[in-house]
Amino acid sequence: MRSVSASSAVPTAAMAKLYASEVAHRAASASVQIHGGYSYVRESEISRFHAAAKILEIGEGTNEIQRYVIARALVKQA
Repeated sequence: MRSVSASSAVPTAAMAKLYASEVAHRAASASVQIHGGYSYVRESEISRFHAAAKILEIGEGTNEIQRYVIARALVKQA
């Protein structure tokens, strides 16, 4: 197993979090489009998935903060 320094792990984790939350949001939005009005019913799995995707965007630090962490690491490399 390779040793990863903390300085390289932070931007890598930020990239993973950002990617995962954006993919989840895209999938949830597509599901809402496909299922239409049914997707807004609170008991539907689609509604719960859409809410969970929004929590991913907020829960581990907003996507804007993740972008800032990534940009800061890229500027340091340049």
